[in-house]
Amino acid sequence: MWHEVDQRIRRALNEARQGFRAVITRVDSAGGVQTAQADALAGEQLQDTELFQHYGYTSNPPPGSMAMVLPLGGRSSHSVVLATEHGSYRLQALQPGEVALYSDEGSKIVLKRGKIIAVSCDTFQLDCQRLQVNASSQASFSTPLLQTSQQLVAEGRISGNGGLAIQGGGGAQVRGDVVVAGDVTADGKSLRNHTHNGDSGGVTSPPR
Repeated sequence: MWHEVDQRIRRALNEARQGFRAVITRVDSAGGVQTAQADALAGEQLQDTELFQHYGYTSNPPPGSMAMVLPLGGRSSHSVVLATEHGSYRLQALQPGEVALYSDEGSKIVLKRGKIIAVSCDTFQLDCQRLQVNASSQASFSTPLLQTSQQLVAEGRISGNGGLAIQGGGGAQVRGDVVVAGDVTADGKSLRNHTHNGDSGGVTSPPR
């Protein structure tokens, strides 16, 4: 009797579709839950398959991404995509414990060993009410232009190794000492080398 039971169980399991691999062909990211079209084995095509991802993280996998598909109840028509991967774009050779976000265009944010966060992109744009960065060592920006639309407040020293240009109607307000190793130019006039007409004629000497 138990032999017949085992046979029936094995027969039922064989008839149920197990998890399988597929290749993403299209993703609809407009709804509350993304849906995907994918090509599976033997030319099988999946339509409007739900693509589940972790809360707080979402991505739109490009066509050609690999997918792991789980048929609920063993039926392909009730499948869900549990994970996706694309070997052409995935960041490789991460160290143990490192975490990364990346896109197919090459933008990436890597949480590296040594408590370093590395960001690589063409344009860095923040949209938030408040950004707080606690970097115990340093925060470096390697970019030809660093721009702010409002105030820039520094509790410590601002060093302009390549010079310091201030433009706009707001001007610059400084509380504390200003130490200049080079020269300061205002309205085309040098602070170090400029002269004035004297009250009784003649021209004053440049400042020392």
